[in-house]
Amino acid sequence: MSASSSSKLSLYGGIAANVAIAVSKFVAAYITGSSAMLSEGIHSLVDTGNGGLLLYGMSRSQRPADAQHPFGHGKELYFWALIVAVLIFAIGGGMSFYEGIKHLEHPEPLEDPMWNYIVLGVSILFEGAALVLAMRALLEKQVAGSSVWHTLRTSRDPAVFASVLENAAAVAGLLIALLGVYFGHLLNNPAFDGGASIIIGLLLMGVAVLLVSRTKNLLVGEGVSEATMQQLQDVARRTPGVAQVRPPLTMYLAPDDVMLALDVDFEDHLTAAQVEEAVVAVQDAIRATNPEFKRIFIEAKSLANRA
Repeated sequence: MSASSSSKLSLYGGIAANVAIAVSKFVAAYITGSSAMLSEGIHSLVDTGNGGLLLYGMSRSQRPADAQHPFGHGKELYFWALIVAVLIFAIGGGMSFYEGIKHLEHPEPLEDPMWNYIVLGVSILFEGAALVLAMRALLEKQVAGSSVWHTLRTSRDPAVFASVLENAAAVAGLLIALLGVYFGHLLNNPAFDGGASIIIGLLLMGVAVLLVSRTKNLLVGEGVSEATMQQLQDVARRTPGVAQVRPPLTMYLAPDDVMLALDVDFEDHLTAAQVEEAVVAVQDAIRATNPEFKRIFIEAKSLANRA
């Protein structure tokens, strides 16, 4: 399965789970009057919309290049990921926080919690399954020797890292809601339910801040890792006719589309035709090891001209 297919699968899985879960949470919140359950319903509803926006962004980003967008539309996925982060903060986090404060100021006695426990238990199973799908998509991109957190923090695919963070926050939010409902009934104190809603809101705001930070870097123009930079130089240097390679300039245009500008000094004895052949050889060698480099621009110079 390709990386794009696994990313879409994790999004479809998350959307399907969130639609069913959101309905059941709102029904349970209506029956029991639980603020934490209402917050979780809002959370699932926002996650459903966010999954749809990411799928829309993936579709828009795959449009071919045109005269106005000569490098394609790949960065549109990063734009929609930023919109997702804003929605998580404003709607998911903000409304959950507001509902928690309102519940603390005007506490209402909780009804029979059985509905809450049933819905929360089923929701944890569905959200856990969606998280597993998202983690599988993430681990497909994991480099040997790197941690899961490092892979998540350096991922350039919003469909992957946003899904992982959203689903992880969903599972954590469900556990918080479960504790709020449990202790609220155990101690006959509805403040626990309102407090759980506030914590869920803060959790979503924290996830949103992480997403904003990550997508901002990608929108501004993030390059490849230091290890990949060194690999590019090594591959170019091994090409016959290459004398020197300057540090490359790179930028992600999409999760699987990287632009590379390379300043290469060729040996003085090469003719113009041989330099042209060497340039093609460098491009082919780089693409053979790093197929994500779809646009490679090489500035060819000789050592004599450099001097």
